[in-house]
Amino acid sequence: MKNRKLRMGMIGGGHTSFIGTVHRSAAFLDNQIELVCGCFSSDPVVSRESGEAYFLDQNRVYFSFQEMFEKEKNLPEDQRMDFVAIVTPNHLHFEPAMLALENGFHVVLDKPMTFSLEEAKLLQAKVEETGLLLALTHVYSGYPAVKEVKDRIRTGRLGDIRKIYVEYPQGWLSDPIELQSGNNAGWRTDPGRSGKAGCIGDIGTHAWHLSEYITGLKVVELCADLHTFVEGRRLDDDGAALLRFDNGATGVLVASQIAVGEANNIRIRIYGSEAGLEWRQEEPNTLYHKRKDAVVEEIKVGNNTSLGEFATYYTRIPAGHPEGFYEAFANIYRNFAFALREVKAGKQPDPRFLDFPNVKDGVRGMQFIETMVASGQDEENKWQKWIE
Repeated sequence: MKNRKLRMGMIGGGHTSFIGTVHRSAAFLDNQIELVCGCFSSDPVVSRESGEAYFLDQNRVYFSFQEMFEKEKNLPEDQRMDFVAIVTPNHLHFEPAMLALENGFHVVLDKPMTFSLEEAKLLQAKVEETGLLLALTHVYSGYPAVKEVKDRIRTGRLGDIRKIYVEYPQGWLSDPIELQSGNNAGWRTDPGRSGKAGCIGDIGTHAWHLSEYITGLKVVELCADLHTFVEGRRLDDDGAALLRFDNGATGVLVASQIAVGEANNIRIRIYGSEAGLEWRQEEPNTLYHKRKDAVVEEIKVGNNTSLGEFATYYTRIPAGHPEGFYEAFANIYRNFAFALREVKAGKQPDPRFLDFPNVKDGVRGMQFIETMVASGQDEENKWQKWIE
């Protein structure tokens, strides 16, 4: 492959979009990727204005994703996009992702991967058929401290994992703000656009993914309790579950969007037979390693000797200078970019570069949502096996 930046297209992510800005900033951070085209909104005016704001050739600002794929695939190979980032509401994930794969384009996709489990399985089959890459932006797996926790567990420093607590409280939906304009609560609380779950699909999936990514374990059974506290809301805004993992460990998962005063306070605590570890997203550079002798090691993330080689790869700046949400997002894009370069060169990617959430994580995420909803609705059989 010619030594150049990878060319990214985008679906969604117009100039007024928060998450679009996050994706672009993360993609650009390591100087591996450039934006060359996009269909930035279903509103042609917004899409055109966004293209102007991003200094794009107006011939490559499209008014539908169908038009975008058709025209991009017909461009010369040294001009067309290499992959597409899809940053749309849940119900608009599957069709553009499937069309991208059918037209030979790699994909970066927001979570949850699809609107339904059936769609997720179809997307997985297409990825396996084409051999193309699909990255899923479970951003919290990208933090250097999370990488360090994963590595300490992998190397046995906690002993046998016994207990996992993971929680994600927010308070932004404690009132029915979906009835107002100027926010994205509308589609997130709409079953026609969000899917079967509200809070559990939106942030519960992040908590679940973090528990599996860090420990390397898989949830095999759960018992869930879902609630809708705000009157008139059609999807859950609060939930909790007891978890059973494939090694015999047990866990507790809590996700809430009506926890007044909370912002994005995702937290995980993991206890093994020899030690425990704790991390909070709102203090992303600090990790606590708890030993049997009651000594608590406070680890500060950065380019220093406190971290192992695995986590150090994901740090960019010295300890004491915070690395946060954008950098974690960028770690996913960087690995995806490095893996894509090797795929385009006809090589098998370095396993380190494949350390990003993929289509299999996307399918498990939809299985998590389905199992949580099934358990929450079944008053007689609360314990539900993982839905396959």
